[in-house]
Amino acid sequence: MNLENIKKIGIAGAGTMGSGIAQIFARKGYEVVVTDVKEEFLENSKKLVSIFNKSLIEEGLMGESEVESTIKNIKYNVDKKIFSDCDIIIEAIIEKIDIKQDFWKEVEKVAKPDAIFATNTSGLSITEISKKLENKGRFIGMHFWNPPHIIPLVELIKGDGTKDEIINILLKLLKKIDKEPVVVQKDIPGFIGNRIQFAVFREALNIVEKGIATFEDVDRAMKYGPGFRYPIIGPLETADLGGLDTFYYISSYLFNDLSDVKEPQEILKKLMNNKELGVKSKKGFYDYSYGKDEEAIKRRDKMFFKILKHIYNL
Repeated sequence: MNLENIKKIGIAGAGTMGSGIAQIFARKGYEVVVTDVKEEFLENSKKLVSIFNKSLIEEGLMGESEVESTIKNIKYNVDKKIFSDCDIIIEAIIEKIDIKQDFWKEVEKVAKPDAIFATNTSGLSITEISKKLENKGRFIGMHFWNPPHIIPLVELIKGDGTKDEIINILLKLLKKIDKEPVVVQKDIPGFIGNRIQFAVFREALNIVEKGIATFEDVDRAMKYGPGFRYPIIGPLETADLGGLDTFYYISSYLFNDLSDVKEPQEILKKLMNNKELGVKSKKGFYDYSYGKDEEAIKRRDKMFFKILKHIYNL
C-alpha cells in the first residue's frame, strides 16, 4: 500500500467523530463509506455532515460548490461488508475495549489483505484493541480531535505490532488532507494530548476543591494566561523562551505541591452522582439550560475557526 493507492475510506461509527472524519476525507475527494448499527444513526450522520459543511461555508473556509461533491462522496450502510474494498478503515465506535476487539475481528474477515486498520480511540491501548486480529502489523491508533473538521491535530499511535510503513503512509495522507499529525512512539494511556489535558484538568479541580479560586477564575486564568500562548507556542517552547533555568527553579519547589491524586476528586464525583454532566445534561460547572448549550458550542467553534485562520493565514 502506498499513498497513491488510497482511494476509498471506511468509517465505522456515525456519531460526531465518525461523521466529522467522513466529511474531511469526502471533501478532499476520497470515496467514503460510513456504517453503524442502525439506519437512524446514519441519518443523523448525514445531518451532522451538513452542519459541518455549513459552518465551514459561513467561515469562508469552504465553497458552496464543494458541498455537492462532499455529500456525493459519502455512502451509508449498516452492513460491514461495505468495507470489503476499502483501503483504510477507521473505527470510531463506543469506547469499550471488548466491543472494539470484536468489531475488528469481524472486519478482518471481510477487508482486503492490505487494508490499513485504524482506531480513533481517545486513550485505550492500541495493542489491546488489536488483540483478536491475525495481522497486527497493519493496525494503528489514529486519534482525531473533536470537532474533527476544525481541530488540526491527529495522533498516530503505534501498537506493539504496528509496522513503520503504516506510520509513514498515514503521515503523508494526513498532511495531504491538511491535518497536523504527531507520532506516539509508545502505546500509553491517553497518548500525548489527553495526558497533557488531564494533567491540567486534575490541577484545575484541585485548585477549585481547595478553595484557592472559583472554577470561573480557573478557566479565565487558563484562557488568558497559558492558553493564550499555546495556540502559538507549546509548553516546551514556552520553557525555552522563558529560560530553562527559571523553569528548573520553579519546578524544584512547585512540582512537590501539585496534585498527584490517583482517582477523580470529590468535586467531579458529586457532579457525576447528580448527573450534571455538562452540555449533554444542560448543567455541569456551568448552566446550559434555555439554549445556552447550543450557544456554547457555536461560540466555541467560532473561536476555534478564528484561531485556525490566524495560524494558517486563511
